[in-house]
Amino acid sequence: MAEAQQARVQKAVEDMVQSLERDHIRKMQGRMFHCSAECCERPGESMNQVHQCIERCHTPLAKAQGLVTSELEQFQDRLSRCTMHCSDKAKDLFDSGAKEPAVRALMDSCVGSCVDEHLNLLPSVTRRLKDSLNSIPQ
Repeated sequence: MAEAQQARVQKAVEDMVQSLERDHIRKMQGRMFHCSAECCERPGESMNQVHQCIERCHTPLAKAQGLVTSELEQFQDRLSRCTMHCSDKAKDLFDSGAKEPAVRALMDSCVGSCVDEHLNLLPSVTRRLKDSLNSIPQ
């Protein structure tokens, strides 16, 4: 993928992740640490009970991180498939005898379309992630 196009995608995804982290994940981390600290303040419980309590405190955050990771992997896979299709089209054009400038122009245009399409998906990805994060029991 062209460097400028890759930078556009990277910035948009980083902005989305930072927003999710600031508005959702960070709050979950705070709850997890408070919950874990409360587990440690139970003098009458065994080491195993405290450990299980701490594990329960970590569960919502682990689910949240898994959701975000999965969604980002799906986004990346879709974008990769789109750009792979562009590569196939460029190779077919080159194999049919087209000159390098025409092939490069096709590739740039096609990759640009892939990036635009996928950047347009980010608001719905963000919405879906926020809904999923909000539905995780605390």
